[in-house]
Amino acid sequence: MAGKDYYNILGVGRKASEREIKQAYRKLARKHHPDVNPGDKSAEAKFKQINEAYEVLSDKEKRQKYDQYGDQWQHAEQFAQAGYRQAPGWDVSQGGGGTTSHFGGGDLGSIFDDLLRGSGFRTSQRAVRPKRGQDIEHPVEVTLEEAYHGASRVISLGGKRLEVKIPQGVRDRSRVRVAGKGGPGHGGGASGDLYLVVSVKQHRQFERKGDHLHVEVEVPLTVAVLGGEVQVPSFKGKLALKVPPETQNGRSFRLAGQGMPHLGNSSRGDLLAKVRVLLPPKLSSQEKELFEQLSQLRSG
Repeated sequence: MAGKDYYNILGVGRKASEREIKQAYRKLARKHHPDVNPGDKSAEAKFKQINEAYEVLSDKEKRQKYDQYGDQWQHAEQFAQAGYRQAPGWDVSQGGGGTTSHFGGGDLGSIFDDLLRGSGFRTSQRAVRPKRGQDIEHPVEVTLEEAYHGASRVISLGGKRLEVKIPQGVRDRSRVRVAGKGGPGHGGGASGDLYLVVSVKQHRQFERKGDHLHVEVEVPLTVAVLGGEVQVPSFKGKLALKVPPETQNGRSFRLAGQGMPHLGNSSRGDLLAKVRVLLPPKLSSQEKELFEQLSQLRSG
């Protein structure tokens, strides 16, 4: 009976820690994800194998059964009730006929076939305990603007396409729960959950600090000196900002409630607009004369 070496699929040793298994899974999942390899059926198949291996090895109870019974771990209770016991242990060896799982001194496939034929063993429904499915993590990248407005993504999971919603206000490394969309349950158990691990791309104009947004605003010298109105960019469009006379370069103005939405409720951060005074280029002779007069007045 062909067997699957989940440790080999993830590229870790049999004594690998939970952390090492998770790190290996994340690295391989990003590499072989169907969204990264569109149209590549081999990558999609590999991605499915990776998820299957991680579902088992990341669960302490499943991993223990797998270490004892190989890829027939789901029938551990049946093997135990039928009187089969682990001998020195099972191993996976490569041969001309492919990968074969061996259980103790006999072939695990033969044992499984015996069970199916009912050799002194009958399955009882009471022996099948409902077990909740495995939770699954899936990386998702969004822009800062998408984090502001909310977004949706179509992802491939276990060979199926699933549309998921990214809520407003998500931050870098946020984990968004999608209930019931993880691994399938066993024996009538509920499905696990899907967790979207969000990464937010940096924006060329806005800097995010918590739920506040920071942006620089160009203010002409005349407006900075005499006062006036300038336009401040935001994800909702241009906002009018009144600049008082004699505004210094580098001063920040707070526009309350114009920042990022707070994840999970209706409150919002602020938008802080930092003034960058623009000196007038290519002065005419008359303009230079006026500045000279100003200089004399200020030094007099």
